[in-house]
Amino acid sequence: MAAIDKVRVLVVGDSGVGKTSLTHLIANNEPLTSPGWTVGCAVEVKLHEYKEGTPSQNTFFIELWDVGGSISHMNTRGVFYNPTHGIILVHDLTNKKSHDNLQRWLIEILNKDGKDALKGGDFLDIDPEQFLGSTQFKNSQIPILVIGTKLDMLDEHHKNKILNKTSAGSIAEQCGADEICLNCHEARSLAAGTTDSVKLSRFFDKVIERKYYSRDTSRKYAGSYNPSLPG
Repeated sequence: MAAIDKVRVLVVGDSGVGKTSLTHLIANNEPLTSPGWTVGCAVEVKLHEYKEGTPSQNTFFIELWDVGGSISHMNTRGVFYNPTHGIILVHDLTNKKSHDNLQRWLIEILNKDGKDALKGGDFLDIDPEQFLGSTQFKNSQIPILVIGTKLDMLDEHHKNKILNKTSAGSIAEQCGADEICLNCHEARSLAAGTTDSVKLSRFFDKVIERKYYSRDTSRKYAGSYNPSLPG
């Protein structure tokens, strides 16, 4: 049996936004009944069919690196950021500050990834608005997906407002990224064929494409999956 190639996707956001429940839902297609606090990092693995239903279809492992959001670990969690093939930014729809803080998360990651980050300077000295609006940032090429959790905790008025809002000014708009809002405790939130499932699949395809395929679609093998090896 041929080895299956892999990509690493970071799942980041403030503590308590639901990253662990989200990664479990994505990887296992079922809700996590008793989520706990993540200390350091936890990894879930999902099989993904790249460009499913086309002649280019191929199977890949998606490693979802659920990075603990505790401020006390900010200076040490950079060890999980390299390599970074894709980023899922997670926020709590009932907590606006968790969305605002995604700017800092993104800057923190990109400044740990020397290949794609803005060069020089500590991320704490960077104005997030200027950083996110820069041409250099938008050309960083790292695929990004923004996911808002706890949709079920909003009343109908706020739920409709969020689902029907424009993305102007949001971090998703600034990144040129897709955005998903969901309930991690509902299995059908990412059921096959739904709009959110299609967005997630498209994001994974972009992550794979960036690592393994050049612009002319020729394959660039960068190693095969081996659970005992880092990266």
